[in-house]
Amino acid sequence: MKTLDTFDWITISIYFLVLLGIALWVIRKKENNTEDYFLAGRNVGWFVVGASIFASNIGSEHVVGLAGAGAGNRLPMLIYEIQAWVVLILGWVFLPFYARAGVFTMPEFLEKRFDARARWILSVFSIVAYVLTKISVTIYAGGVVVSALLGIDFWTGAIATVVLTGVYTVLGGMRAVVYTETLQAIILVIGAAALTIIGLDHVGGWESMKQTVTPEYLNMWRSASDPDFPWPSLLIASTITGIWYWCTDQYIVQRALTAKNIKEGRRGTIFGALLKLLPVFLFLIPGVIALTLKMRGELEWDSPDQAFPVLMSNLLPSGLRGLVAAGLLAALMSSLASVFNSCSTLFTVDIYKKLRPNTPEKKLVRTGQIATVIVVFIGIIWIPIMANISGVLYEYLQSVQSYIAPPITAVFLLGIFHKRINAQGAFVTMVVGFIVGALRIVLELVKDSLDPGSFWFLLGDMNFLSFAAWFFLFCIILILVVSYATAPPSDEKLKNLTYATISEEERKENKSSYNWKDIAISLVIIAIVVYVMIWFNGK
Repeated sequence: MKTLDTFDWITISIYFLVLLGIALWVIRKKENNTEDYFLAGRNVGWFVVGASIFASNIGSEHVVGLAGAGAGNRLPMLIYEIQAWVVLILGWVFLPFYARAGVFTMPEFLEKRFDARARWILSVFSIVAYVLTKISVTIYAGGVVVSALLGIDFWTGAIATVVLTGVYTVLGGMRAVVYTETLQAIILVIGAAALTIIGLDHVGGWESMKQTVTPEYLNMWRSASDPDFPWPSLLIASTITGIWYWCTDQYIVQRALTAKNIKEGRRGTIFGALLKLLPVFLFLIPGVIALTLKMRGELEWDSPDQAFPVLMSNLLPSGLRGLVAAGLLAALMSSLASVFNSCSTLFTVDIYKKLRPNTPEKKLVRTGQIATVIVVFIGIIWIPIMANISGVLYEYLQSVQSYIAPPITAVFLLGIFHKRINAQGAFVTMVVGFIVGALRIVLELVKDSLDPGSFWFLLGDMNFLSFAAWFFLFCIILILVVSYATAPPSDEKLKNLTYATISEEERKENKSSYNWKDIAISLVIIAIVVYVMIWFNGK
C-alpha cells in the first residue's frame, strides 16, 4: 500500500485550512443561545440542509463499510443505501408535523403527542443507541482509514480525529456542523467519483468487472430461504430501519429542523434524497472493483473493510489521492460532528433542561459542550466490544440498528397516522421494545454458550433481518392492544399532531409550501430507486 506524498499532503493541508476558516467564521458569528447552538438559529437554506443530511449520513463507516460489503459478498446490504425514497418521506410526511409542533428534538415531539414518559425513554435510549452505533462505529472506521492513509497505529489515528472534530463541534455548535458538512459533502463526492471512474477504467469497464466477479455476485436479491439475506426480510427490515433513521432520529431530523421554514426544509430533504442516490456508485462499486483486482492478483488486502483505502492508495495519482484522503477524513469528521451535536442536544434539551427548567441559556450551551466530551469517551471505550458482534463493519451497524428501530418506528408511524394511539400504548411499546432489543444483543454475544435447542439460542441465532421484521409486527400489535385497552387521548392533546386532527388553516399552509417541481423531482428520485433495485439482479 502506497503512502501519501508531498502533493497529497498539500491537498489535505488546503482542505483543513478551508475547514478551519469556515469553523472560525461560524464561531465568531454564533450567539450564546440554545436555538443558535443546537439548530443554527433555524435560518438555513435548502442546499445546506440537503448537503448536511447527506454528509451526516455518509460517514467513514459508510465509505469503509459499504466498500467492504461490495468486496465481501454482501451486496444485498446495498438496499440500505438506495433508500432515497425514505428521505422523501421525512420531507413530505414527518417534517410538517415536527415544524408545526415547534420542537428542538424528537423526544420533545413525543412528549407533545403522548406524555413526558415517552420523552424520557426516547432521550435516554437515543443517547445509548448513538454510543452503540454511530459514535463507536465512526471512530473505529476513522481509525482504520487514518491508520491506513497516514501509516500510524489505529488508536492514534482514531483519537486524533475525534479530538480535532470535537474541538470545532464544541465551540461552534450546529451552525459549525452544517456549514463544514456542506464543504465535506462536496469534497467526498468529487473524491469518491474520481476513484470510481479511474477504478472502472483500470479493470476494463463494467462488463469486464462483471465477468471476473460473475454476474451472480452483483445480485442483491437472494432467495427467501437464504440464511444471510432472505429478500422478504431484507425489504421489510431495511424499510423499518430506514424510517427510524431518516424520519425519526435526532441525528438526521435535526438538519431539517435548522431550515428557515417547511418549504426550505422539504426542499432540503429532496436534495438530500437526490444525493443519497450516489453512495451505491461512489462506495459500493469501488469495493467490487477492489475485489476484481484481488481476484486478478493485482491488489492485496486482509479484511473487506480495508478495500477502499487500499484501492485508493494504489490506483489514484499523486494529489488526487490526497483529495480522496481529505474526502474520507471529511466523511469521518462530518459524521462525528453530527452525532456529537445531536447527543449534546438530546442531553441538554430533553434531560438537563427538564430537570432544571430555569437554567440560563448560556449555561445550557455550556452543559451541551460538556455532554459532548463525555459521550466521546464512552464511544471510545465501546470499540473493542463492538468488534465481537460482526466481522464486517457495515453489517454490524445494520444489525444493531435492526434491534433498535422497530419500537421507535412503530410509535412514530402509528402516532401520526392513528389518533386512537395513546400515551400508555407508546410507553409500554418502547419499554418492552428496548428490553427485547437489548436482550437480542446480549444473546447474540453469548449464543455459543447456550443450548442449541433452547428458545434463547433460537432468539439469539435468528437471522437479524427476520428478527427485525417479526419484532416490528410484535410492536405494532402491542401498541394497538394497549392503546385500545386504555382511555383514548383528548382532542386538545392531538391538535395538529395526527393526520386526522390537522386544522384547515394548517392544511392550506402546508399545500402552499410546495409546487409541481418539488413533486416532479420526488417522482424522478423514486423512479431511479426502482431502476437501481431492478438493475442489480445478477443478470
